[in-house]
Amino acid sequence: MDRIEMRSPSVGANQQGVRDHNERLILSMIQRQGALPGRDLARLAGLSPQTVSVILRELEQDGFIERGDPQRGRVGKPSVPMTLAADGVYSIGLKLGRRSADLVLADFHGTIRGQLQTTYRYPVPDHVFSFLKSGLATLTAGMGPDAVARIAGIGIAKPYQIWDWHEAIGAPEGELGAWREIDFLTEIAGFSDLPVYVENDATAACRAEHVFGRGREFRDFAYFFVGSFIGGGVVLNHSVFEGATGNAAAFGSLPTQRPDGKLGQLIDSASLFLLEAELIGAGLEPARLWAQPQDWSGFSDILDDWIDKAAAQIAQAALTVCAVIDFEAVLIDGGFPATVRDRLVDRVREIMPTLDSRGLTPVAIHGGLVGGDARALGAACGPVFSRYMLNTHTTL
Repeated sequence: MDRIEMRSPSVGANQQGVRDHNERLILSMIQRQGALPGRDLARLAGLSPQTVSVILRELEQDGFIERGDPQRGRVGKPSVPMTLAADGVYSIGLKLGRRSADLVLADFHGTIRGQLQTTYRYPVPDHVFSFLKSGLATLTAGMGPDAVARIAGIGIAKPYQIWDWHEAIGAPEGELGAWREIDFLTEIAGFSDLPVYVENDATAACRAEHVFGRGREFRDFAYFFVGSFIGGGVVLNHSVFEGATGNAAAFGSLPTQRPDGKLGQLIDSASLFLLEAELIGAGLEPARLWAQPQDWSGFSDILDDWIDKAAAQIAQAALTVCAVIDFEAVLIDGGFPATVRDRLVDRVREIMPTLDSRGLTPVAIHGGLVGGDARALGAACGPVFSRYMLNTHTTL
């Protein structure tokens, strides 16, 4: 695996009254850089050593960070690196998908402490909220009161306007319409008093890759996540960019030219529901695509054909988004086995040099590292980042 070079958020300020900003900055730097001593944090943040010392002491007392093993240099006293305390913050993440819902309990390090899944032919609100209610009870059953009090909230990653996609996923017309009127905060308030944070599912997946995957290497990158429907995300200046309505990087809606020469959208030419349809047409069971653990053996010819077609469309889409923003990299991940992701990425790399890229800087194509859990884990990041981290695209 390539060496990961992590970069820092922007610098802080010493003025009185910005304690919350500086605390978020320090937590964000520790999260992004890993364990660091106070003097390094002060240098990176542009804060005085005294200011950082006070912040670290208070964060440690509150249980958000902890001391690592002292590191002795050539001269002077040993430095003590500070790291996030895994048990300092917990969060719940719900991925609402078109074929399955996943629920995770994650800690401050992003480690998944518990995970549940339910599958369905298409999502119905009563089923999803019942799963969330019972899942919350299951995941928190073994936690003590102090640990439960450290749950930052419930993050929900959902498809944008899920009610518009009934035809593609085979749901009876009108069955998904109930989602149009759903108020997630009101529904969840009936069984939980935790704060609720809702965002686009592909944006959530992008956040997980940015925080826990290869996204640490890059200041700016475009991200494609191939699920039932393909979607995307954008990171600018070390932060996930959500857009005015939370629907930034709606890459699935990018116009593409289909093999028959007609115009369509990327969502109709590079999504897993197309592979599902091919399996059904061949008389094979499509549920294997969504069941865990994933076993995609036994349909290599169909899979090979889907990879070739999807890669051609994703390569063109990657070129298109790089014409808008000069990205350092394009990352590709999805709800499939790692071997399938690697094959898809390799094929996109092969196709990119064959496209007309006049006027554009060549862009690096990489596979993501988080995988199928990206949307649920990214959803769990929502409450944590909203309450404790610094986002350069959010006014604090």
